[in-house]
This record gives sequence, structure tokens and C-alpha cells, in this order.
Amino acid sequence: MDQVRESLRYKHYSLATEKLYVYWIRFFIRWSGLRHPRDMAAPEVEAFLSMLATERQVSSSTHRQALSAILYLYKEVLKIELPWLQEIGRPKEQQRLPTVLTKSEVQQTLNLLDAVNPVFGLFVC
Repeated sequence: MDQVRESLRYKHYSLATEKLYVYWIRFFIRWSGLRHPRDMAAPEVEAFLSMLATERQVSSSTHRQALSAILYLYKEVLKIELPWLQEIGRPKEQQRLPTVLTKSEVQQTLNLLDAVNPVFGLFVC
């Protein structure tokens, strides 16, 4: 874990990222029965990520955080090439409805309301 921290600090990652990566890497190692990451490969990483998605029901962003931490461990700290990386599925970004309308969207909405009820137009500034 010291090597992970040292690498993250050398590359000027934020303290928050360091804490998250260390958490997920430690979780991964403990989940595997304290096996060294060098002794694991794609099946273990996929099983871990699958467990997060199915048993722990983590969000897609949390799932991507865990994956990023594990990939950082293999690529940057252990210097292990990951030819199987392309085979690992990544969760899709969830589409969210905007919480704020643009000015043109507000104007269109008001125009529609005005067309339905002309009296409403009196209250619009």
C-alpha cells in the first residue's frame, strides 16, 4: 500500500483520489483472501467487479472508481501489462434529466402555457 501511495503522490493525484484508490485496492486484496495482486488476473478482477455490482449493488460511478483503482495498481504500481483489459466490461453512464432548464427551454414552456391559457401570460415578467 505504501507503493500505491508513493506512486499517487509522485503523480500529484489528489488526497481524495489517494484515499479512494487505497480503499478499493485494500478491499480487492481482502476480498481475494489476502492474495497478492500479482497472483490474480482478469477472472479475479471480473469476479470482484461483478460482486460489487450484484451483491453490493454499487452505483456505476462507484463501480468505475473501483475499476480505476485496480487498473492503476496493475499498470502504474506493479507494472503489469493488462492484455485482458479490453475484455472487462465497464458500466454505462446513467442518463440523468437536467435539474435546470435553459432560458430557451423556459421560454418554450411559457409559450406553450400561454397558448393553452392566455391569462397566464399576464403573470410572466
